[in-house]
Amino acid sequence: MSLEPIPVLLNPAAGRGRAGQHAQKIIDIFGAHDIPCEVIRSAAVGDIEQRVFAIAKSGANSVIVAGGDGSIHEATNGILRADGAVALGVIPVGTGNDFAKAADTPLDWQLATAALAKRISRGDPPRQIDAGRMNDRFFANGAGIGFDAKINWIARKYQWPIGDLVYLFAVFEGLWDGVITPDVEMTYDKVHYEGPITLANISNGPWVGGMFHIAPMAKIDDGKLDLIVAAPVTRRRILALLPKLIKGKHIGATDISAQRIQHFKLVAEAPVPSHLDGESQPLQSEFDIEILPRALSLL
Repeated sequence: MSLEPIPVLLNPAAGRGRAGQHAQKIIDIFGAHDIPCEVIRSAAVGDIEQRVFAIAKSGANSVIVAGGDGSIHEATNGILRADGAVALGVIPVGTGNDFAKAADTPLDWQLATAALAKRISRGDPPRQIDAGRMNDRFFANGAGIGFDAKINWIARKYQWPIGDLVYLFAVFEGLWDGVITPDVEMTYDKVHYEGPITLANISNGPWVGGMFHIAPMAKIDDGKLDLIVAAPVTRRRILALLPKLIKGKHIGATDISAQRIQHFKLVAEAPVPSHLDGESQPLQSEFDIEILPRALSLL
């Protein structure tokens, strides 16, 4: 094992601002396994991506990110932009922690840190997992276009310490504001569709928004993306679907379609909201999405 300290990039804003309190405990847990580490606090949005990019370019073997899905999103883009072989370790200290669920990482951040330290100490080989690309950005857990992206944008403004429930409150606010059903043209595999939709979610992992089991069949290492499309629906119908969506029981509903894909294109009549790993993207109307099999190494 290298004596060089492993960089641990900590997002102090993760978990609605509570993650910054964990730095010393992370150092102590790694120290208990004789693993030197250096905690580096991110200073702004995009900082983790740039630091991981530099670490990957330097030829380092590993980097650890302590944060939520937004931090994992930045790290994924830093690694894949650099075409580096650096392995990524994850300490989930965010709100939704959707990627951690997909990777079977303990959601208790201290247990996750201890398990990660044990794997590093034993010299366990990294796990190869898939990633995705949307236009010129990469994602680890999934992409959303339409209503779910609108909900994600609403949830981001809440600072309440209520965990996943912020996304449920965001749904109610989004419904009050109105359901968007843009006209789109979609192409995937041999399917071509033109018409309105409520949302298109392209999943690498099965969870979105912390509590919504949107693609229960999705796996992050199967070489496929899972496309969930909701036809135009009313406010009342969305409320009826919510309990099923939380439990992953919505698949098979008449207004929900599910396909396993490798490539997906969508062109909207006008710019629409979208997100990658819960990070809101600029309004845009053209989306080109593909799977990148075994693109990431996970410690």
